[in-house]
Amino acid sequence: MGGVTAPLTVVPELEDLARLVGNGNAVVLSGAGLSTDSGIPDYRGATGSLRRHTPMTWQTFTRDPRGRHRYWARSFVGWRQIAGARPNAGHRAVAALQDAGLVGGIITQNVDGLHQAGGATDVLELHGGLDRTVCLQCGDVAPRSELDLRLREVNPGFRPEPVDDEVNPDGDVELPEEALDGFVMVDCLACGGGPLKPDVVFFGETVPPERVAAAYATVCSARSLVVLGSSLTVMSGYRFVLRAEKEGIPVAIVNCGPTRGDEKADVRVDAPLGAVLPPLVDRLVR
Repeated sequence: MGGVTAPLTVVPELEDLARLVGNGNAVVLSGAGLSTDSGIPDYRGATGSLRRHTPMTWQTFTRDPRGRHRYWARSFVGWRQIAGARPNAGHRAVAALQDAGLVGGIITQNVDGLHQAGGATDVLELHGGLDRTVCLQCGDVAPRSELDLRLREVNPGFRPEPVDDEVNPDGDVELPEEALDGFVMVDCLACGGGPLKPDVVFFGETVPPERVAAAYATVCSARSLVVLGSSLTVMSGYRFVLRAEKEGIPVAIVNCGPTRGDEKADVRVDAPLGAVLPPLVDRLVR
C-alpha cells in the first residue's frame, strides 16, 4: 500500500487509536479531508475557516435560474477532474480495515465516490453522490456520465479557461462570468423538461430523514466512532458525535487542525490521514 508508513510511535495517540479500532465494529465518519490527497480540496483549511470558494446553496440552485446555469457550466468543466480522481492511501486503508472486519460501517459526508473506488462496500453517502443526477420535476435518477455525454454534444466549443486549476468541493470550477452565456444546459430525458440537479445535498438542503435514521442506527450499533478528515463544523456530521457520546460509544477524531468535536473525543490525532491510516493497517491487519 502506498502513502507514508511512519511507525505508530511517531505520534503517541496512534497507539490509542489502534487499540480502539482493534476492538472491531468501528464506524467511520469521513469528511473532505480524506479526499484532499486525491486532488479534491476541502471546504475549510486546517484552521477550520471557509476557503475562498462559496458553496452552492439549495436556495440559489432552486430559486435562481441564472445561479443554476452558472453551477452547471462550472460543473461541466470541473467534472473532468472529479471523474478522474483516484482513491488515495487513506481510502484504501479504510477498505482494508473493513475487509478485515474491524470497520463495521462507513458514513461519508463526501460526494466523490472514492470510498467505493478504493474497495469499500455498503458506504452510506450522507450527502449523496456527484456521479448521479436527479430531476427536480419527476425525480428520475440517472448516471452523471449520461449527462456529460449530452452536454458534450450540445457544447462542442465550450472550453473556457478556469480562473484557477483547482476544482471546488462541489465539483465545479471558477469561471469568468462572461463565459457562462456560451454554455447550453439540457433538461431531464425521462420527463422531457424537468431541471436537473446533481444528486447531492447542497448547503441549506435537508438530508433525507431515512438516510439520517440509517446513519444513526449504524452509529448506535458500533463499538466506536472514528471521524476521519472532518472539522465537524456543521451539524450534519457533528450530530453523530453527539449521539455516540449520548450512547457511551467512544469517539476517535483524526484530522489536521481543530474540530468542533475535540472535547467529545476519547482519542484525538492531529496529523495527516496519509500518515495515520496506512500504518494503522500495517499494525492491525498485516
